[in-house]
Amino acid sequence: MRRRHVGWIASAAAAVLVAAGAITYAVAGDTGGPDTATPGAESADAGFARDMAVHHQQAVEMSYIVRDRTKNEEVRRLAYDIAQTQANQRGMLLGWLDLWGLPKVSAEPPMTWMGMRGMAEGKDGALMPGMATNTELKKLGSLNGEQAEIFYLQLMTDHHKGGVHMAEGCVAKCTVGVEKRLAQGMVEAQESEIELMAGMLKERGAKAR
Repeated sequence: MRRRHVGWIASAAAAVLVAAGAITYAVAGDTGGPDTATPGAESADAGFARDMAVHHQQAVEMSYIVRDRTKNEEVRRLAYDIAQTQANQRGMLLGWLDLWGLPKVSAEPPMTWMGMRGMAEGKDGALMPGMATNTELKKLGSLNGEQAEIFYLQLMTDHHKGGVHMAEGCVAKCTVGVEKRLAQGMVEAQESEIELMAGMLKERGAKAR
């Protein structure tokens, strides 16, 4: 089990490195024209990149947790897909900040770029829309089998809904074309997964929270 777990992490990390390298060139082309300025530190582009990188990291963490709490192949496959996709995208987001010469951490509270300054301060680690609390993460790590599956699907449904809201904000406010396109892709993919998870919850006699 340990060897498979390490192999899974290694394959996801390799995908991040390849994607991050490719996306650097794409963004360079998208922001390198004479009429396109590099985003500022407090721009929507930078804010989305910073906040969604944190948001994605929690999705990866939850997916690793549930993978070791159930033997159900359908849930494990979904968790793998989410972890690999969001680790990949996180690498892109952090790569853009490096390319733009901007800090990965801001003095401003999360979601300030969306006009939602301090929306989740003090809520047990839930910094942004849809994020699980520290208590919920601890609970997920204590469950097994179908109970773990149901709680993961509920948490990830909330997480995706928050992610969609943030990505829609970038589609509306970001100025870098390739970042807006990635955000739109997030909206479409996560809405599809929300629908998939609703069906998986129904099969288990449960529903979204």
